[in-house]
Amino acid sequence: MRTTTRVTALAFGLAATAMLAGCSGGSDSSAKAPSSLVIDTAFTLETGDPGRNYVPTGYMVSKAVYETLLDFEGADESTPIPGLATFEQNEDATVFTFTLEEGRVFSDGSPITADDVVFSLNRVKGMVDSKANFLMNGVEVAKIDDRTVKLTTATPSLKLPALMTNPSLAILNSKLVLANGGTTDNTDAAEEFLNAGSAGSGPYIIDSIDFATQVVLAENEKYNGDEKLDFSRVVIRSVSESATQKLNLEGGDSHVAVDLSGDQVADLADGVSVTSGPSAQTIFLLLNQNPEISKITSNPDFVDAVRYALDYEGLLELAGAGSEQATGVIPPAFLGALDSGVERDLGKSAKSLTASGYNDETITLEYPNDYPVGGVSFTPLAERIQAQLDEAGIKLKLAPAPFTTQIDEYVNGREAFSIWFWAPDYADSANFLPFAAGDKVGLRAGWNDGMSPESVKLASAAANATTVDEREIAFRKFTEEMQKSGPFVPLIVPGSNIATAESITGVAYNSTWTMDIAELHSK
Repeated sequence: MRTTTRVTALAFGLAATAMLAGCSGGSDSSAKAPSSLVIDTAFTLETGDPGRNYVPTGYMVSKAVYETLLDFEGADESTPIPGLATFEQNEDATVFTFTLEEGRVFSDGSPITADDVVFSLNRVKGMVDSKANFLMNGVEVAKIDDRTVKLTTATPSLKLPALMTNPSLAILNSKLVLANGGTTDNTDAAEEFLNAGSAGSGPYIIDSIDFATQVVLAENEKYNGDEKLDFSRVVIRSVSESATQKLNLEGGDSHVAVDLSGDQVADLADGVSVTSGPSAQTIFLLLNQNPEISKITSNPDFVDAVRYALDYEGLLELAGAGSEQATGVIPPAFLGALDSGVERDLGKSAKSLTASGYNDETITLEYPNDYPVGGVSFTPLAERIQAQLDEAGIKLKLAPAPFTTQIDEYVNGREAFSIWFWAPDYADSANFLPFAAGDKVGLRAGWNDGMSPESVKLASAAANATTVDEREIAFRKFTEEMQKSGPFVPLIVPGSNIATAESITGVAYNSTWTMDIAELHSK
């Protein structure tokens, strides 16, 4: 079992001289076995260009082919460690100075320099049509010398080191990318080149990509980082059905199955191991606060009636191994999460329901019915919610729809009552501040900043904190406020269940790239 790790969001002090030290390279070719690794996963893969990538399978591939300034060690996402660089930051957390490790090279053997860092980060910043573009919002990049780069922000940004672990901000061979259409603005045309080859320094290079079927990775012969590879070839296959992933693994046709549900891992055949634990995703109910969308759900008393009517333990039964109750909009592993969640209280629910003026109306519950999250299918979840709310005197009509249909309604704030989920883009609690009134997710619930000045104030305090202790207090107060007055009812943090052949070791779940392929080894 994987141990749950609290993401402390950079709990390593803020003195101007605070430095992460110790980047040492050197791979041991004698330890490498010329064998292949086969991984089955449900593909979310759109591009081979790390700067344009924003989906899980793409992150897994980019992590193997490219490197970032900072990294995480195994499943520990609490403190970034050196990747291609060490760093220092000032007391205000507005200036971050990165120093590249000496001697590191790209897959063509050329040295990694500050120019490559500046180009790579500014390329993502300049590609406004990239989904990853927001990662560089408010960040200025400047070269100090050939090995040193300075990143500055106008306001405190304790999240920035965590941002620098995201594979979208990988460091590319600038000369190679520039020669193949790369720019640092929205005219960039290097994606076609990056879809067919590699411009990184990671342990693998891309041998071939078919976005619908499979990715083949080959060993990077010029790699001189500290990963020691057991597999010179990796095949990542698109297998959308988790039941098929399970059969392939048990039958010896694959070595890793990424997307098994809690129920499936409960009855795996002998010879299979499972790394199981809570993911970083949160499944929640949304109750729209715009009275033009719904006069019923926009009543805060009705939100409370729903919040206390639910049997959260009963809902959790549907999630299986590795899952936890969502204790708030911030999942339990992250800084600022609450120690316990809401408990069912039908008496409190009844009082709130009466105060809301609810008059036995039937309310429609919308949800995507073809997009399981962490093995949790939304249809049985919706049916159980319907039954539980019926016990509390609230009538629901279920309205499932395909994800591609439902997502537009959700994003544009047109749903009155719905089930959705949120996953972080990088390992930091700042990912969950968009739930505040007036922010991205808040507005999807028709919740403007004037409806909850307190949540806006607390979100700002969390975002601008300059010490870890101050930050933890601010995030906790934000989460508490969201539980008291927000239009969201957090339900489940589904599990991550990665199953492997017994001969495979080194699996460590990561909330962004799922797992680091280079850290997988053979017994």
